[in-house]
Amino acid sequence: MKKYDLTVAYRIYPKISKVPPIYADDKMKLSELCLASFCESIKGLNVKIIALLDNCPDEYESLFKKYFLDEDLTLMRLPQTGNGNTFKMQIELLLEQKFSEIIYFAEDDYFYFPECISRMLSMMNSEHKPDFLTSFDHLDHYRLALHDYKYEIVKNGVDNWRRIATTCLTFMTTKTKLSATKDVFLTYAKNNYDASVWMTLTKLKLLNPIYNVQILLDRNMTGVILKLWWFGWKGILTGKKFKLYCPLPTLSTHMDSEALPPGINWQSEFNKVAEKIS
Repeated sequence: MKKYDLTVAYRIYPKISKVPPIYADDKMKLSELCLASFCESIKGLNVKIIALLDNCPDEYESLFKKYFLDEDLTLMRLPQTGNGNTFKMQIELLLEQKFSEIIYFAEDDYFYFPECISRMLSMMNSEHKPDFLTSFDHLDHYRLALHDYKYEIVKNGVDNWRRIATTCLTFMTTKTKLSATKDVFLTYAKNNYDASVWMTLTKLKLLNPIYNVQILLDRNMTGVILKLWWFGWKGILTGKKFKLYCPLPTLSTHMDSEALPPGINWQSEFNKVAEKIS
């Protein structure tokens, strides 16, 4: 069996969520822009792609075949399955596969800078021994009480990495770490929030009662803290504290107009890739 540097479970859905900053009314164009940027980010790597096509028309299958060789691509056509259930499938598939120890959860609405995934792999294999990595420095890190904690920053190569409490559901880890944490991640399919899942694992300041009250009083975060303790109290009190890092500056963005990382001319970056596609 061919060995890979990375195995990716990439889930894709033909409808638009959030409000993307480009192609807001054309999911197919948005999907290709994101997939093309992902391909730029993995150049020089051996990557296995498992694509979960959630109720997608035929052109989405053709899209993946355009960018990946047949031997590196597994296509899974699904009836309408939904966000929670496709995430659960990602967990199962990435644990079962034997292509690589390092694994990646991918959603279809992320835009990547070149070498992003290579630099994440370098950090994953570094002396810092992260448990989880995101390539996305979320705008929420700068605006929510949830992220009011002292940051640890480490350097790997040209990148600075900041230890954080939460991210979304596009991230890198290993089979070993996923196996140890899968029960926490599976609560997402039971209507938990992604932020609550991550806080259960990272535990940054969670045993500080004042911090809990601050989050509870933030009307945008009240549901997060309630679900956090409902689903995760046992893990918070007795489980291991895991390390999650994001790069500074960001190496990608979620395609949500209201959450773009600061300090970057995003429209210019999108246009560079869009011109290559056209």
